[in-house]
Amino acid sequence: MNRFFIGVCFFWSIGLTSVVAAPDEAALCKDQGYPVGNPRNWFFDECVRVGSFTHYAEIPGLMGGRANVMAPAEQPLALPKAAQEPAYRWSVDALKGLTVDDYMNRQRVMALLVIKDGVIQVERYQYERNAQQRFLSNSMAKTIAAMAVGLALREGRIQSLDDRADRYAPSLAGTLYGETTVRNLLRMASGAKFEERYDGKDDLARYGMAAFRGGAAEGARVITERLHPQGQFFNYASAETDMLALVMQGATGQTLSSYLQSRLWQPMGAETSGLWRAGANGLERAGGNFNATARDYARLGVLLANDGQRPDRPDLGDILPRDFLLEATDWKQHPQAFAPRKATPYYGYGYQVWTFPGQQRRFALLGVYGQAIYVDPAQKLVMVHLAANATAKAGQTSMGREMGSLWYGLVTHYGKW
Repeated sequence: MNRFFIGVCFFWSIGLTSVVAAPDEAALCKDQGYPVGNPRNWFFDECVRVGSFTHYAEIPGLMGGRANVMAPAEQPLALPKAAQEPAYRWSVDALKGLTVDDYMNRQRVMALLVIKDGVIQVERYQYERNAQQRFLSNSMAKTIAAMAVGLALREGRIQSLDDRADRYAPSLAGTLYGETTVRNLLRMASGAKFEERYDGKDDLARYGMAAFRGGAAEGARVITERLHPQGQFFNYASAETDMLALVMQGATGQTLSSYLQSRLWQPMGAETSGLWRAGANGLERAGGNFNATARDYARLGVLLANDGQRPDRPDLGDILPRDFLLEATDWKQHPQAFAPRKATPYYGYGYQVWTFPGQQRRFALLGVYGQAIYVDPAQKLVMVHLAANATAKAGQTSMGREMGSLWYGLVTHYGKW
């Protein structure tokens, strides 16, 4: 072999390595093996972000407690893989004809799955992550908590969504959140003054410190100012999902994990146990803190895309109550204040879930740093997106816009937006 050919091969291999390298590997501390953080730095320090987001349930001392376990199904839902990835293409501003490779090379994505009609079309991992690892949900967990409320409503354990929270959670008596109805907690419409900036100095941090010391009910006592009558406006407040966990515990006598294991996680066909971090009192911090494999998040998405039914087990009927699920995810079933481009400049908000503009029902489970499950029920299309973005709010980087464009490209590949 001549020296010229060897040199060409060498430089080609160097170029190939740079092409396939995941974005910002140095900032995410690949050279340290993507280290796992501790209770002080796991959320803010990007050096430990990849490691912490995939070993979150194992970090000692978080939330003051341990992880509650939801055991997997004896017969998991099969997720076959397509023989070849479809030729998805989309555009972002002046960038035309973008591909999945382009997206992975541009964004800090740890895992990306696309599922159509129950078949995996795309399954990609970066940063040395894999299908066996559990990924942190961040606020995607909120939608799981909402589905628990729907189940309790179907079973008569919650009599009405218009009941006050303190009917089921006496520990909330005398608090603003205790006086708020279950429905308005689901819509994040308590009217409370609550800022969530993810800077360690906001109301979320103030609430979190109190909840760490004394549980969610103690945290509720530091949120005292109501800016608006409840039910009138959407204001994102993770504390309100923790209040739903208290409501569920009072209504059912169980934690969310124990209640949902036999009603959701196993019936939907989860392949791996789900882990939900809890406080010292054993109650899940329901605003986030859930951990599952990318494929089990996909299975949840498939269940939601099929209106609460498992497509391979029609004999199980409605695993999730269909009427509640439709109401939760359809902006047209909520007051105008919660509609897309009213609740926020783009998304609407249902019951702990984000709704898309347009007449077609589409919705998303979203979490900070780029966690998302997008669902188009009409097309039985699901996208699972698990990331380690540079900022908590994906819209503060290019990820927010490009993730939305990718989803638009997937939807329009199969039909119309």
